[in-house]
Amino acid sequence: MSIYAQFPEWRSRRLRRTEAIRRLVAETQISVNDFVAPLFVREDIEEPQQIPSLPGVYQHTIKSLRLEVDSLRKLGVPGVIIFGIPKSKDEFGSEAWNPDGIVQVALKDLKESFGEEMTLIADLCVDEYTSHGHCGVLSSAGTVDNDATLEIYNQIALAQAEAGADVCAPSGMMDGQVASIRGALNSGGHIDTIILAYSAKYASSLYGPFRDAVDVTIKDGGDRRGYQQDSSNLRESLMEIKADITEGADIVMVKPALSYLDVIARARAEIEVPIAAYHVSGEYSMVKAAEANGWVDGESVMMEHLLSIKRAGADIILTYAAKQAAEILQG
Repeated sequence: MSIYAQFPEWRSRRLRRTEAIRRLVAETQISVNDFVAPLFVREDIEEPQQIPSLPGVYQHTIKSLRLEVDSLRKLGVPGVIIFGIPKSKDEFGSEAWNPDGIVQVALKDLKESFGEEMTLIADLCVDEYTSHGHCGVLSSAGTVDNDATLEIYNQIALAQAEAGADVCAPSGMMDGQVASIRGALNSGGHIDTIILAYSAKYASSLYGPFRDAVDVTIKDGGDRRGYQQDSSNLRESLMEIKADITEGADIVMVKPALSYLDVIARARAEIEVPIAAYHVSGEYSMVKAAEANGWVDGESVMMEHLLSIKRAGADIILTYAAKQAAEILQG
């Protein structure tokens, strides 16, 4: 008898012998049902515009956005999250809750076109809409006024729900934002509107390409470390996640994903609601840049990244690679 046959721990080798066997015994399966595609719609363009730092990703017109959502629908991707770039910005971000603002117009168009075939998620924040680039109203001292910002978030949630959003996704990391938005939605008759809370959103250096996509520059070289999570902290993120669930979040999110797989795994072990993870712009663009230089097989690395996020415990993956991954999975 060979030594290979004598040791039960070598069973795993036998279970890795062929591609068909590996698929049969795979512990983690990824599918198109796991993906949400982040999409950008811009008010002042006539044709879709390629985003240089996000290869394959565009700022869309209303028409091209509809076509892109339709192509994702045909691939089986169940949801999209919409980010808007308005023609004009002000210190309050008022275009974020304008009924005729770009995201509200896009949501109405998509709802009319696809009904319940696609889950429409609206990012709920004001950084794309403010002249200063912060996620809320600024006080006279130049810091974000948490409570004044909540009043604005309530208005945005109502505008998005009335335009057709199935899900509002508050991303500003204001204290009490979920409870405030849930109360506003319920009072406005939108009790079925889901809240996907950016519960553990870290002050990461991986958001650069996204800020290019939405034309955001933080005034005076500032940052968001005062209200986003500190990258050093895990226990704090779990407190934030559990607080959002208590306030009424239906889904919670960890952002970024790859640098915070431990946060996803701990959250999965401790909570029962669905967990989303955002495979952010920097994580996507690094793979694309390495692929363009011939350093890695971009397709296989991207799929490995997405699989690792699912393996860590995410139920939903927001990724700029949603379309590419869906095409790969569909064969």
